[in-house]
Amino acid sequence: MKQKIVVKVSMHDKKSRSKALKIAVSLSGVESAAITGQRKDQVEVVGDGTDAAELVRLLRKKVAHAELVSVTEAKTELPKFEALINPQPLPMAVWYPPAPPPYNCHTHCPSHDPFCNIM
Repeated sequence: MKQKIVVKVSMHDKKSRSKALKIAVSLSGVESAAITGQRKDQVEVVGDGTDAAELVRLLRKKVAHAELVSVTEAKTELPKFEALINPQPLPMAVWYPPAPPPYNCHTHCPSHDPFCNIM
């Protein structure tokens, strides 16, 4: 079962945010991790079989104070995939190349020329 874990971490700069993301991604079972929240102070992790307590412990140890906000079941977004499975047919545009110009023998070889071997 996929679960979504949200952890609030005291992060003040880009370096601590980057460090928190690296720690979150290093856990087993993590599929995605992101920095969320209005103040960019929450780490949101989606994964299967990810240990929330271990994530909080590592963030406290290596970044700053961290507290577990929520652990919920992750919802899959099926409407995006339905469009890929049953795509709408596109209208087909047909293009024909222009016809070649007609060959006129009289322009290249006048009929009054006695040395013309075309006619």
